Amino acid sequence: MSALKDVTVSIDLIQPIGRLGFGTPLIYGAKAKGHDFTYYYELEAVKKDFQDNSPEYLAAKMIFAQGDKRPDKIAIACRDTANEEEQYFADHLSKLMDKDWYFLICTSNAKEEVLKISDAIELDGSRMFLTRTDNLEDAKAIKTADKERTIVFYHKDINAYPEAGWIGAVAAAPVGSVTWKFKEIKGLSPLEISATELQEIHDAGAVTYVQKAGRGGTSEGKTSTGVYIDIIHAKDYVRFNMEYQLQQLLNNTPKIPFTDAGIALIEGQCTSVLKDAFNNGIIAADENGMPLYSVHFKKRAEISAADRAKREYNEGSFEFELAGAVHGVKIKGAIRF
Repeated sequence: MSALKDVTVSIDLIQPIGRLGFGTPLIYGAKAKGHDFTYYYELEAVKKDFQDNSPEYLAAKMIFAQGDKRPDKIAIACRDTANEEEQYFADHLSKLMDKDWYFLICTSNAKEEVLKISDAIELDGSRMFLTRTDNLEDAKAIKTADKERTIVFYHKDINAYPEAGWIGAVAAAPVGSVTWKFKEIKGLSPLEISATELQEIHDAGAVTYVQKAGRGGTSEGKTSTGVYIDIIHAKDYVRFNMEYQLQQLLNNTPKIPFTDAGIALIEGQCTSVLKDAFNNGIIAADENGMPLYSVHFKKRAEISAADRAKREYNEGSFEFELAGAVHGVKIKGAIRF
């Protein structure tokens, strides 16, 4: 420090880390001394850290069993069972929210634990939580809690980790390109149930695994509140990519002038994200194959002098129509003589 200068201030611009793992599952377990958040790319690596009869290993095995459809990597983390401050899974979950993952699987399916985790996932608002149960009353309690980011998989063999297999079969597909209904899960046996029993499972806010046309498949693709999983997944994907691409624009451009040309740069990034979403199958097309989205950005002259002075542009918006998916078909026929 110079003798003529008593104070030095340094300011670092911290750029956000892109959370790009929209197909990455996190297996969340519990063990003595815990287990730090770690990525695994093959089952043999999991076996080095967890016994082959442990819940964490069994869940991982179900994911990796889905073959080429599975995610390239999974993550595993465990709370410390000896830590009095981590008596519940939700107590430790906040420490994992800055990591790169999207789908949460917990080795515990106790109703009290599930409800606490559901609260944490809902509060975060950027991930989804899949749990399993063999008790419809527990499923109803989760549905009543009204957490749209929690998905309940009902199956009589909960030790098979059906929700982990479901993630392994679907999550790695490009966001928007698949629906979560009809999906085959390797290593899981379909339930032999009646149409009435299936309706009771759906009414309880759960999804199960049944056989149709000679093949096993998931009975629905909804969260416990009845929202389609792919809609929430797509919404999170568009929001994150919009934020990420705009932050990259701000980081990498020497200056975005508060002019029509500068506003056009922002608009261009938004349009680019929407084009990608259309290509992935998130956004619908009209009868001519054109994407059904629009962007609205006010010109400089339409922005108040106060906002321009604060260097805040708050007059951009966009909208789009979801492509959705077909989950049922009814066809009328006629026989003529």
